[in-house]
Parts: sequence; structure tokens; C-alpha cells
Amino acid sequence: MTSAGSGLTLLQTCALSLLVFTGASQFALVGALAAGGGPFTAAAGAFFLGVRNAFYGLRLSQLLALPRAVRPFAAQWVIDETTAVSLAQPGRRSARLGFVVTGLSLYVLWNVTTLLGALGAEAIGDTAAWGLDAAGPAVFLALLAPMLRSGTERMVAGLAVLLGLGLLPVLPAGVPVLVAALAAPVVLWARGRRRASRGDAGEGEL
Repeated sequence: MTSAGSGLTLLQTCALSLLVFTGASQFALVGALAAGGGPFTAAAGAFFLGVRNAFYGLRLSQLLALPRAVRPFAAQWVIDETTAVSLAQPGRRSARLGFVVTGLSLYVLWNVTTLLGALGAEAIGDTAAWGLDAAGPAVFLALLAPMLRSGTERMVAGLAVLLGLGLLPVLPAGVPVLVAALAAPVVLWARGRRRASRGDAGEGEL
């Protein structure tokens, strides 16, 4: 429904769900489109959010050791859930089974519910009148909040919010999301500088 509320057709919504099998990237893309952003800006934001899956793939490639012919197809299922289930298994065989079962079940259910949601959006008509444009950001925040466990993670999230909201009135739609991605390197750099200064102060006392 969120995708339909952003102006995508039923076919585009289903194609997005089939080809971009990562919820955060999908919500980021449709959210940027709903805000009036261009397709390239929206795609860039979705791409940056999906980069973490590449790091998951590096770890899973060693754990699963799948045949080369299978790897391009398995890459479509490299997401948070399949990675967590695979890494929790005691051996390679059970890791492969967990990856396949989790990936297949989630992929089928995700796309079936996407189709039902898109059909429902068409049935109710004007999705904006129902406030469905807020569904994407709300779901994204619900997914993100439980992951903010450390102080560094909360600092990154807070700075990203400040950058995104602060630049929203002055930059084109979708661009503030890209700028907010700078929050992580900025916080890590600041913490590194702080630790370095503490180390220098300790040496001075000695």
C-alpha cells in the first residue's frame, strides 16, 4: 500500500518487491518517491541502505560454500533474517538448510503480501486520504529502533535524524537521506579523535 501511495502501479510495486528483496531499501525508495524525489535519488538512497547485504554475503559465502552456479541466485536471499538463521547453525549443512528455508518462505510471503497490499490500495482508491504515506517511515523506524543498542548506534541515529530533518526544507526530496548517511562516518571519526586525545592526555601525565 505504501508503494501504491507513492504513485507506483501494481506491476511496478510487484516488480520492486521481486527484484529488491530487502525491506529497508524498498521503504526508502518509495518514501523518497512519495516525497517528490527523483527516481535516481530514490534509488541511490535504497542502494546505500542495501550495502550491508554485501557484507553479509562475504560472510555467508565462506559459511555456505555454495557452487558458483548457485551463488548469483542465492545472493537475492542474502538479508538480515537469512544471515541470522544461517550463522546460528552448528554446521554447514544445517546452515544451508536454514538459509534456503528462511529465504524461500520469506520471499514467497513477502511477495504475496505485497501483491495483496497493492490490490487493496487499488480497491480503496486515494491512499493519501488514508494517511498511508506515513506507513513507510513508521515501519522503517519500527525495524530500526530495536537495533540501537549501543551509545554509538544511538548517536549515529540521532545525527542522521537531525541531518535529514534539518536539510529537508533546503534540499530536493530524497537528497537529505543520502546526506544523513554521513552520520556514521562522522560519529566514528569524532569518537576516534576523542579516544586519541584521551590517550595523548594519559601519556602527558606519565
